[in-house]
Amino acid sequence: MFKKICSFENLHSAYRKARKCKRYRDEILAFSFNLEENLLKLKKELETQTYRHGGYREFIVNDSKKRTIKAASFRDRAVHHALCNIIEPIFEPTFIFDSYACRPGKGTHKAVKRLRTFLRSLTLTERERERE
Repeated sequence: MFKKICSFENLHSAYRKARKCKRYRDEILAFSFNLEENLLKLKKELETQTYRHGGYREFIVNDSKKRTIKAASFRDRAVHHALCNIIEPIFEPTFIFDSYACRPGKGTHKAVKRLRTFLRSLTLTERERERE
């Protein structure tokens, strides 16, 4: 399995996933400029177990509420995707249907929709018993 994670094809696929919707950011453009060299270096570091995860960039987002975000470097995100490319198909089928966090085709909005479906199926008397 480790060889699959470290394969050039998997690392290239992971690079493409990591850059999705972010292709023109400086960090990604710099990595892409010497793409083959960077992927081969990453491959070698993984195979020789000399790869080290870098630090995180911290910033604040103000959408519905103020949150502090810590983001890994692009290079590290590519490694995250490389790992997920291999282990996700193994673990995904073992998860219960109503697990929604960090899963393909799931997420918060689908979880809320599913919850609403369950709530609508309850009768009024069942809801009253729940409140007690």
